Amino acid sequence: MKIAVLDYGMGNLRSVSKALERVAPQAEVRVTADPEAIRAAERVVVPGQGAMPDCMRQLAASGAREAVIEAARSKPFLGICVGMQMLFERGEEGDTPGLGLLGGRVPRFPDGKTDEKMAGLKIPHMGWNEVSQVRPHPVWEGIPDGSRFYFVHSYYPQPAASAITAATCAYGLTFTCAVARDNIFAVQFHPEKSQDSGLRLLSNFVQWRP
Repeated sequence: MKIAVLDYGMGNLRSVSKALERVAPQAEVRVTADPEAIRAAERVVVPGQGAMPDCMRQLAASGAREAVIEAARSKPFLGICVGMQMLFERGEEGDTPGLGLLGGRVPRFPDGKTDEKMAGLKIPHMGWNEVSQVRPHPVWEGIPDGSRFYFVHSYYPQPAASAITAATCAYGLTFTCAVARDNIFAVQFHPEKSQDSGLRLLSNFVQWRP
């Protein structure tokens, strides 16, 4: 099995690739921006951290944008953090157009001065938090509902259709932290930093047959 981890100058590429190698020792895990390598892979993982405008600009500059869009339409696809956010239509950060593969937008957490639910909470949302599974999915197999995952973000996905929400998290407000549709599974948290639960999620993704 060939797994492509998209290298577009953003994200924990080494951490993600090493975690995948650990859970899938028989797989060929390749960190790449080569469109043909992405097309040749059976599975594609798009990590990311930092600012969405930078991520979208780097994705276009890498030459891999179209190959990523094709992968998200046709093969098991895992988006992580900004790699999830870019699937939506628009990000509030820099008013940035996303790939538009999922309906919805990516707003910023409101300030505690304007929203009492956020009073006393720091932005970015950083650290461990419980993830509530909204519906069953093969990628949740063996991961207890309420398991804790590691987050680092100031923006969060807001899907247009609640049907694609696979999990939520509460940080002042309750927000979507995982989405699933057809061959796409994407998470706001970092499974590569989330110890046993994160490794199980990556293992499940490798074995998933959508």
